[in-house]
Amino acid sequence: MEAAPESNGVSVAGGRGFAPEVPERFQQREAERREEAGRRRREKESLAVREEQSDYFAAAFGRERAAAEALLGPERDAEAVSEAAQRLQELQRLLTDSVRFLAPYEVRQAQAALGRLQDALAERRLQLQPKKRFAFKKGLRKEPASAQEAPPTPPVPSTREGQPSRAEEEEEEEEEPGCGFSRAEDQELELGPAELLQRDVALSQLSRCRVRLRGNPNTLLVRDCRDCTVLCGPVSTSVRVDGCDGCVLALACQQLRTHQATQSSFYVQVTCRAMLEDCSGVRFAPYTWTYEGIDADFETSGLDRSRDNWSQVDDFNWLARNEPSPNWSVIPENERIADWDRTGDCSPSAEGTR
Repeated sequence: MEAAPESNGVSVAGGRGFAPEVPERFQQREAERREEAGRRRREKESLAVREEQSDYFAAAFGRERAAAEALLGPERDAEAVSEAAQRLQELQRLLTDSVRFLAPYEVRQAQAALGRLQDALAERRLQLQPKKRFAFKKGLRKEPASAQEAPPTPPVPSTREGQPSRAEEEEEEEEEPGCGFSRAEDQELELGPAELLQRDVALSQLSRCRVRLRGNPNTLLVRDCRDCTVLCGPVSTSVRVDGCDGCVLALACQQLRTHQATQSSFYVQVTCRAMLEDCSGVRFAPYTWTYEGIDADFETSGLDRSRDNWSQVDDFNWLARNEPSPNWSVIPENERIADWDRTGDCSPSAEGTR
């Protein structure tokens, strides 16, 4: 009886051969190849979706921006300006909803375009306001009686009939329409909901003042302030901080733009990423100021309280992506202000003691 022939790994049964088993390493390699192919396919599909979403955003944003610019033309009336303001809010919401799939440079471009439109809107509103005498509130202190009883200044004659003199023109130039405080030192300043509702508010040239804005402004400008504390309720659109030093600001808004700010602290809730330019020594923490009625003010402001990018900051003077900007930082939790109603120093240098 002859022995069955060896098959060298191939079983022979009934005259039919069976393929040898594939070694495990080959099976693993094939599985990895298929997984890599699937990953590349998914990435390609995801990229195509993001590109499609980005194209849609660019087209929609461009249309709305063009419409808003047309509504802000010099020949348009107050009703058109009001419609432009609504379109700007829609643009802001469109950008907020699209941030997750836009490239960083696309977000910065859109934020810059929104900033220019906000400036144009504020300027157009000023142009449409009736010509009237206005003086910023100088604070809550009463002036001495002797100052109130000063004799009236005689009118300055016009250089030509029907036209104001140069002195009158200079006086007009110094008057700033709007709502806010200017040129005050060492004062407690405050505005309430009725005074602030959807107003454009300006704080300028304040020194060592504490400002409480309990309400819902439309925009807020803080310019050339020194060693001040500014506490503000929800702002419907944008906040701009320009040329401030040694200040503490608590702000909730859609967009925050900061220019030439130094040694200042920001406690913010911001829908979009904050923007810095020519700033140094600024620090950020979450918005924690509260007051009676703030929930109603958030409702009228239209801000989405679930969207908060308080620690997401774009520094236009620092473009390196692999290194953090040296111009801003996050305030450590043990140094953050917890009790805003305490009297005393709320300056950045005193934060660590609170």
